[in-house]
Amino acid sequence: MSPTGGVLTAALALPHTGATAVLALPRAGDEPPVTIPRDPAREAAKRELSKRMYHENDPSLVQRALNAFWDWVGKLFNAASAATPGGTLGLVVIVLAVLAVLAALWWRLGTPRRTPAPSAALFDDRPRSAAEHRAAAEAHAAQGHWNQAVQERMRAVVRSLEERALLDPRPGRTADEAAAEAGRTLPSHMDGLRAAARDFDDVTYGGRAAASSTYHRLTELDRDVERTKPVLTSSGHSAAHNTRHGAAS
Repeated sequence: MSPTGGVLTAALALPHTGATAVLALPRAGDEPPVTIPRDPAREAAKRELSKRMYHENDPSLVQRALNAFWDWVGKLFNAASAATPGGTLGLVVIVLAVLAVLAALWWRLGTPRRTPAPSAALFDDRPRSAAEHRAAAEAHAAQGHWNQAVQERMRAVVRSLEERALLDPRPGRTADEAAAEAGRTLPSHMDGLRAAARDFDDVTYGGRAAASSTYHRLTELDRDVERTKPVLTSSGHSAAHNTRHGAAS
């Protein structure tokens, strides 16, 4: 402390800052020095440090939160590195391996289906003829829209079977149901019809993209089915019955 022009100045060390606050107390020249207790000095220092001028360059609340988050990420990474054989390099290798496995599964299985295929109808709009579905399929194919082209060509196949009375017209029929029913009267195309139904389900409900080869394969199936004569169970049964009857005679 030092008297200066009748004013007693006291230098106080501010806690946690290293700064110094100066308190000035008036006194007469012949008065003894004034001793300030510790607690009032601490309170005075807090009041001084609470002024806005000392906090103009402090980080914002968002910045403090981000800093705390990245500190937590750093600690977590360091802990994982310490627990992984090979340290940081080993951890990086493990992470890359996991990402590679997930990418392979996604590429192999595709996007998970959100709507089960058997519950969705093959036809979802106004009734159209097989010729109309074929024309729509060709228009989509000409523009490279293979998903829509595959959908319309499958609808053309099923509508053609309905027009030939090989399938009963039934609203709400699924592609799988149509393939199973048509395969009984067209056994030579049973496998092709089932494959076409799977392609339809994959592009319509499975989130997969069709290729031009898928559409061309379905187009060939449509043409083959159109030229194939059905196997009628009742006729076959009658022929077998007549053969047995003639042999017995």
